[in-house]
Amino acid sequence: MKKLYLDTIALVERLHRNFLEVVKLEIDRLGIRDINNVQALILYNIGHEEMTVGELTLRGCYLGSNVSYNLKKLIEQGYIAQARSTHDRRTIRIRLTETGLALHARLDTVFDAHAQNLAKSLPVERLGEACESLRGVDRFWGLQRP
Repeated sequence: MKKLYLDTIALVERLHRNFLEVVKLEIDRLGIRDINNVQALILYNIGHEEMTVGELTLRGCYLGSNVSYNLKKLIEQGYIAQARSTHDRRTIRIRLTETGLALHARLDTVFDAHAQNLAKSLPVERLGEACESLRGVDRFWGLQRP
């Protein structure tokens, strides 16, 4: 069981690295040179919503990256707009600009094609089972924290 547990963790890490590489290749193919793969994922995860930086961090998996730095770069490139919350002036809310929404739509098309191609080689049920198993590991780790 221990070997299977450790193999699962290693696989999750490798999948995440491979996904980041695929995103890098896709944004290169789209001709996007002003942001990197992690920034593209941050942009994609914001989508059509408005949220705080904390909400964004909880939603995404940006291991090894500085979310504040990446947001600053996305703001500088015109993909994200920020504004102070009207309810709590200490809170900054972020949302995509028109440029950001246009890139989000392009990425959405790419991810849709990925999902359709994956479905040709991996039945949806198997992917669902894998997701449910990984959610179980996530819940287990949540219970292990003091």
